Amino acid sequence: MLVTTTNDIEGKELEILGVIFGNTVRTKHLGSDIAAGLKNIVGGELKGYSDMLTQARKEALSRMIEEANKINADAVVNVRFTTSQTMAGAAELLAYGTAVRIKKV
Repeated sequence: MLVTTTNDIEGKELEILGVIFGNTVRTKHLGSDIAAGLKNIVGGELKGYSDMLTQARKEALSRMIEEANKINADAVVNVRFTTSQTMAGAAELLAYGTAVRIKKV
């Protein structure tokens, strides 16, 4: 599955199938919160949160690709990520894009 942030695929004519999504909602781990509190004093990367967000992006992207496969897409173009807080201590990471089929010329 080709996944790209560009609006098109160079040299290809595309049939638009529609907007697709993949998301995950994650909460903070108590251990990460304690480490984050300490880092707030001394500074530095919040590794626990960085790792959590990396995994969340991968999961959201994987779920978006699953949706593209369900509708027999060849690619997803114009892929974007966004986040939102769903409740105190929990956040959604959403991947979305346009599912397309590459037209046979």
